[in-house]
Amino acid sequence: MAELGFDGKVAIITGAGGGLGRSHALELARRGALVVVNDLGGSVDGTGSGTTAAQAVVDEIAAAGGEAVANYESVATPEGGAAIVQSALDTWGRVDIVINNAGILRDASFKNMDAAKVNPVLDVHLKGAFNVTQPAWEHMRGQGYGRIVCTASGAGVFGNFGQANYGAAKMGLVGLTRVLAVEGAKYNIKANAIAPVAKTRMTEDILGPAADKLRPELITPVVAWLAHADCPVSGELYSCGGGRVARVFLGVSPGITDPDLTVETVRDRWDEIRDESGYEVPADLNAELAIAFKSLA
Repeated sequence: MAELGFDGKVAIITGAGGGLGRSHALELARRGALVVVNDLGGSVDGTGSGTTAAQAVVDEIAAAGGEAVANYESVATPEGGAAIVQSALDTWGRVDIVINNAGILRDASFKNMDAAKVNPVLDVHLKGAFNVTQPAWEHMRGQGYGRIVCTASGAGVFGNFGQANYGAAKMGLVGLTRVLAVEGAKYNIKANAIAPVAKTRMTEDILGPAADKLRPELITPVVAWLAHADCPVSGELYSCGGGRVARVFLGVSPGITDPDLTVETVRDRWDEIRDESGYEVPADLNAELAIAFKSLA
């Protein structure tokens, strides 16, 4: 089959100065995309800034015959998000793909979590996706096309010690992705998310011996597919790492229905309520409500 291309498509990739974002930028550019390489150039905890990282990736793309432009704005403010999108519009007049990849870490156990650790992480991961995607959204709606990929995490979906801030932000991105998929459907805008495991400067100290098998380049094929015009799905989440790709989904079990429900009934039928067999996977809130209403008929 023919190789998948992105000729003429304009992609914004945040946090693309290194790690996953750099890998995504190089691959999409290799396949013909015009890429805004956004990176604030700060440290892992979000402090500081610089232009070196983003420009180095742009230089790599140019050396390989591709086309890219560097952007150094922070995703953490609406003004920064708007400026990132404007960079694409000023350079190429459109935006087709947004890959929300920028992230920082400020880990601590929950009892030691404070505003200085919570707010910046929410600002970059969750609000950052809002800040970049929303100004791009109107252009995507107007042209009747768009692809959005959000970088979630197993820390949010499944939980991880010391990452209440990060986990909350990442699971928030799953909710955002689901809503964007619903609202974007009639405009041919598709939104999906990944929960990647890869060796980057944010994770290399915690992955142990497996780190070398978890190259960022093994995440990028999933992102590229989700960002491609041919991708058929929207509102979905994929776990990926080391070449493994698997769908993660929220299911609803049959549960129980009792119009005279009491706390004792819940206690006594708890195993039935928790039984995972016969689950359904709702596409959206209306589908979940339909399941609930069906049980009340």
